[in-house]
Amino acid sequence: MTLNVKERRNKTATVVVATGEINSETSPQLLATLLPVVREGRPLRIDLTAVTYVSSAGLRTLLVVYREAQHAGVAVTLYGVSEEVRFVMSATGFLDFFETGEAAEAEAKAKARGRAAVKSAVAR
Repeated sequence: MTLNVKERRNKTATVVVATGEINSETSPQLLATLLPVVREGRPLRIDLTAVTYVSSAGLRTLLVVYREAQHAGVAVTLYGVSEEVRFVMSATGFLDFFETGEAAEAEAKAKARGRAAVKSAVAR
């Protein structure tokens, strides 16, 4: 299987959408897309919704991106991690390195609830 990688930029981040399998054959392509974004210093969002498989080479690629991002002070968030990919990343400890879109979304909702509670208390 192949990997299709598309990059798009918005005001706040660069979003990279991957489709297919991340394995020893496709990892170099993904790395070649992700590292320049990290080195630019822009927040990076990696959409894995359509990724069906991640091999050890794929995990290594994500680890290299994570380390580069940590060194550069760049936030990297994974979105759309399927149950199969989540299982592999969790079992190997790799999921702990990354913020996931689900976690970011939950944090944003909690902050919004906190702001709403403060406004409500101030209005009383």
